[in-house]
Amino acid sequence: MSPRTPPEIGGMGHSVKRKEDPRFIRGKGTYVDDIQLPGMLYLDIVRSPYAHANIKKIDATKALAIPGVLAVITGQDLAKYNLHWMPTLMSDTQMVLPVEKVMYVAQEVAAVLATERYIAADGAAAVEVDYEPLPVVVDPKKALAPGATVLRTDKKDKKDNHIWHWEWGDRAATDRAFQDAQITVEQDIYIPRIHVASIETCGCIAQYDKVMGKLTVWMTTQAPHAIRTVFALVAGHVGLAEHKIRIISPDIGGGFGGKVPVYPGYVIAVAASVLTGKPVKWMEDRMENLQADSFARDYHITAQLAAKKDGTLTALRIKTIADHGYADAAANPSKFPAGLFHICTGSYDFQAAHVEVDGVYTNKPPGGIAYRCSFRVTEAVHTIERMADLMAHQLGMDPAEFRLKNFIKPDQFPYKSALGWEYDSGNYAGALHKAMDKIGYADLRREQAEKRKQGELMGIGISSFTEIVGAGPSKDFDILGIKMFDSAEIRIHPTGKVIARFGTRSQGQGHETTYAQIIAEELGIPVADIQVEEGDTDTAPYGLGTYASRSTPVGGAAGAMAARKIRDKARKIAAYLLEAAEDDLVWEPGKFSVKGAPSRSKTIQEIAFAAYTNHPKGMEAGFEAVSYYDPPNLTYPFGSYICVVDIDKGTGEVKVRRFVAVDDCGNIINPMIVEGQIHGGLTMGLAPALFEEISYDEQGNIQGGSFIDYLVPTAVETPKWETDKTTTPSPHHPLGAKGVGESATVGAPAAIANAVVDALWHLGVRHVDIPITPDKVWKLLREKGVTE
Repeated sequence: MSPRTPPEIGGMGHSVKRKEDPRFIRGKGTYVDDIQLPGMLYLDIVRSPYAHANIKKIDATKALAIPGVLAVITGQDLAKYNLHWMPTLMSDTQMVLPVEKVMYVAQEVAAVLATERYIAADGAAAVEVDYEPLPVVVDPKKALAPGATVLRTDKKDKKDNHIWHWEWGDRAATDRAFQDAQITVEQDIYIPRIHVASIETCGCIAQYDKVMGKLTVWMTTQAPHAIRTVFALVAGHVGLAEHKIRIISPDIGGGFGGKVPVYPGYVIAVAASVLTGKPVKWMEDRMENLQADSFARDYHITAQLAAKKDGTLTALRIKTIADHGYADAAANPSKFPAGLFHICTGSYDFQAAHVEVDGVYTNKPPGGIAYRCSFRVTEAVHTIERMADLMAHQLGMDPAEFRLKNFIKPDQFPYKSALGWEYDSGNYAGALHKAMDKIGYADLRREQAEKRKQGELMGIGISSFTEIVGAGPSKDFDILGIKMFDSAEIRIHPTGKVIARFGTRSQGQGHETTYAQIIAEELGIPVADIQVEEGDTDTAPYGLGTYASRSTPVGGAAGAMAARKIRDKARKIAAYLLEAAEDDLVWEPGKFSVKGAPSRSKTIQEIAFAAYTNHPKGMEAGFEAVSYYDPPNLTYPFGSYICVVDIDKGTGEVKVRRFVAVDDCGNIINPMIVEGQIHGGLTMGLAPALFEEISYDEQGNIQGGSFIDYLVPTAVETPKWETDKTTTPSPHHPLGAKGVGESATVGAPAAIANAVVDALWHLGVRHVDIPITPDKVWKLLREKGVTE
């Protein structure tokens, strides 16, 4: 798509440099921990060394003896105000501070308030807690076994550790398809817990003004409006009504889903500020962030595929156990407890499918957040792409040929999947062919055959994923009953300069530039003249925030629709100024002119001035509009990735030699930003494939609670990414855009895992769970007699 606007305006299709980058590059961003308020107090948290234990006594004597320590807050203190429990986004309950027992290692047990940050830390270390250890359950399968220790004894009628059962699809039709199948494959797949590991940890500053009765909270949140509503629901009974709460989300150092939930530290800081009347800061350190914040994945999956002998897929069946830890604190639409996992039919034309998921409590931190995917889509994509490769190998078909045979065809769109989703548009074969051409697929297969003869281990893996983003249509999506629309407010000043406010919140995605380009595209006002603001509930319109790649599909669409409302008014003003009929005017970016008389025109800037000085009689003055956009459907970006790996037989190390990524995110707003998002996403896809995992021992102790143990890839481990694109506009989005922020991290892990298994298939290896560490591979090679 060629840009419609000239470079000096900078609408869609221009690689405009990010407007926000100068302050970040110069270290001038303002994060929560940069904010200092007069008289501010500091909060530190005492955390549990046990995964499951009764609290017999909390002794604060030694802590309170430290000069500067002002108070030690316990669950008993918060219980006086009924603030010791809070709701999760999935309508479960979670302790703020425990009164009776702890449920996971690193759980908040008490909080210390002090005049200095390190005094608060010393105070936390001096608090003495007497625990009585209880039986620990860390394996979700054991948690479901008869006789397992019941963990949520706070729920009066709870007799087991089962949270919910959810299923989708046609069970009977799927069963019939499997009975009639000529070939079936089955595989257990575990997708382990991982952490978002964002650069900035979580924290807040709560400031309660007793005179005005108003609470202001600067906090690391991706969804400030939703958080304000949660705070009002939790603390409304103590006088904190929603209109008296202001949430400000300043610059954020990465979120990736981990900054959607409400953490106990936020609530404790607010309670401390309300009680003391002083501002209170809480910032967690890296180990607290890794050990106690929400996690992602932890899905134990059994998947089955049915097909004909010619390779035609007929049915998919999946059963999953989802380990949610101590509480169901996922960030999902209310009626989909397993999120959008039912996109697991992927890019393939299934006639029948059925999926079941069971949520389970264990003695781990609350999990289930949407870590850089739209509510469990990464798990879904990894499963179907692993299974596609497994079936192809079982049939003796080339994995690319198998995919091309089973893809949804371009003329089938809009396509209704076997699990009920309406895909908007796509050309999956086009993306795979482009990736195959770019990487030289046929030559690589010949090279692999030659190397295999020489005993070398080389693998080629494909992942042809379909994402589902843009939550969401209000008919399907809500969180705590709040419909998942999003919003934009555009105000054009008399001189033609713009301030635009959105209900979303950037965590590094480049909203200030992308949204400005959308407005520039619609109104012809230069990007340089458009200021974008987000993250302040006192100024921005109500929105559901930024996660699940919903900013461009929903927030960006709201911006386009608000701009079109302004353009409609501009047409009326231009007709008045030009003494012409509205239907006789022609629009081009930046001005209206009279048909057949292009010299008779009015620029958008002239029209803006007239909106305040010389508008038609009877028309309201001003030049602004608001849109609360409710998308008619989700959008479905897709892509095909091909990965080439070499495996060291001596060490088991997997080296990614080449990785070609062809993405299709519909019409592109800023090619440079999209390219950056894909590069970052690919690296975040490499991470769980080869490095990242949070695991626990039998006593619930976390193994990997610091960056010494929890490995994230650096520039050294990251290969050179080779990227390309196809363009299939979404018919549901006003600009034809689909969103791209999470596509790469969704698609990459399966491509890498498939490449590793492809390298080892001839040895009898059928599957390797991620992360595929050298230790895992070396053990397999030793088991197969390849190495000693």
